[in-house]
Amino acid sequence: MRAIAEFIMRGRMQATLVVAAAAALPLLFWLSAAASALVLLRRGMQDAVTIVVWAVLPALAWWYFAEPRTLLVLLGTLSLAQLLRRTQSWVAVLLASVPLGLLFALVLGEQFQESIARLAQELNTLMQQQMGEILQQWPEAERARMDSLVVPVLTGLMAALLQLLSLLSLMLARYWQAALYNPGGFAGEFHALRLSPLPAFGLLLALLLVPNVAPQLAMLVPLCTVPLALAGVALLHGLVAQKRLAGFWLVGLYVSLLLFLQLIYPLLMVLAIVDSLFDFRGRQRHKPDDAANGEG
Repeated sequence: MRAIAEFIMRGRMQATLVVAAAAALPLLFWLSAAASALVLLRRGMQDAVTIVVWAVLPALAWWYFAEPRTLLVLLGTLSLAQLLRRTQSWVAVLLASVPLGLLFALVLGEQFQESIARLAQELNTLMQQQMGEILQQWPEAERARMDSLVVPVLTGLMAALLQLLSLLSLMLARYWQAALYNPGGFAGEFHALRLSPLPAFGLLLALLLVPNVAPQLAMLVPLCTVPLALAGVALLHGLVAQKRLAGFWLVGLYVSLLLFLQLIYPLLMVLAIVDSLFDFRGRQRHKPDDAANGEG
């Protein structure tokens, strides 16, 4: 992966080739977003625009064929990269990803309205088959409320995936930047990532209360889980590095996440919330002297 970063930063023509080709090819739009973010982080918005425009063109072509994800992830990653470049704060980036995900949800809900409605109908039918007797015991108003939440939650899940892809693309770009100009800088940033109590409990309250305010706001529930889960992953990475544990602990984490997603994902969120109160990595954690951007 370092070789790709070196090729991107070799010159304007090489960077343009990577971002445009990756945006044009199916399933490689995340690479285009990461390459564009690398240029922005290192060179700034003014230099990045002349390169990113060549990624926007194939992304618009994909949108014409009813595939908006390429453009959404590209622009979402760039907006988060600009925020990171200005604030040098991963916490700010994680929190900003929530309204970004909401924007994704609105676009996806409009673009795939019929497909989401069909999927929601199939899920409702499946729930009736699997839980028919239990659902019959619920009050009519409660069943109607449950049915009204399916479409917003499905839309939120789709948007949360793009939200996560935007964050991961930015992390890849930051890793590339550190590898080229400040080795180990991204690891220090990621290991130190921790939500303070206010945003952590704010996200938790949004998870618990927002669906009761209005059914359409239920799309925020999956979006609010992403910052908490990533903060939980950062906590475990930081603890493994701090304790100098073997790397297989992290391998075990990701294998468990793939195999037991429904169990491990909420656990990561709980760890992030508890860590916001107790700071397991130490309240006097040393702040890295060098930023990962390598500009100084």
